[in-house]
Amino acid sequence: MRTEFTGIPGIATAPDVAVVVDVMRAFTVAAWAFGRGAERIVFAGTQQEALELKARHPGWLAFQDGAPVPGFDLANSPARLRSLDVRGRTVVQKTTAGTAGALAVADAGLLLCASFLVAGATAEVLRRARPETVTFVVTGDGGRAEEDLACAEYIADRVHAADADPRPYLERAGRSDAAARLADGVRRGWGGVHPEDVPMCLEADTFPFAMAAARVDGHLVLRPVDAGSADAGRTATAHPAP
Repeated sequence: MRTEFTGIPGIATAPDVAVVVDVMRAFTVAAWAFGRGAERIVFAGTQQEALELKARHPGWLAFQDGAPVPGFDLANSPARLRSLDVRGRTVVQKTTAGTAGALAVADAGLLLCASFLVAGATAEVLRRARPETVTFVVTGDGGRAEEDLACAEYIADRVHAADADPRPYLERAGRSDAAARLADGVRRGWGGVHPEDVPMCLEADTFPFAMAAARVDGHLVLRPVDAGSADAGRTATAHPAP
């Protein structure tokens, strides 16, 4: 399996297989949402689109990054997610890096979204799918985010060695600019940032599922999928959104 690493601006056409990585914090939040029972996540391109989708579907929740915004239920904090009941719910998510990266490669034949929490499961899907080339989309800092690159390299390593040690990659992520910014935000009392966010982003292989995205009724929809299925990229289309 050949691996390519690129930022969002470097994507000209959708690759056959893409893994979009956002460790701090979009796809850590997504993994925890599924871990707590959310049914699906619909990616929105703008905050307005996210709020319109929520308004049209009573019971849906809306998440965004940055400071808290009226109308949104969560400001992309995995720790603050614990206060929400997401069981059986649909979440609309809009972030500057993670969801933007996924939308940029929405037409990939197999589209996986990842953080450290689902790294091992993501590697297992890739191992079973046996693609010739995998494009890892490093979403943070214009493709230079150390935490996203470390996670992508860990996933690639896990494809070849199931017992690969996550600790060196987690240590790199812990020293990243993103981790420092979140820590500074905690010190400054920024809304939407929790002291436990960074530690929760630096947990490896917490969940047994991968996260696959596919177009459903005009939207890009993310779902948890069986890590043992080489057909995970089509699983997300099995249950259309209403």
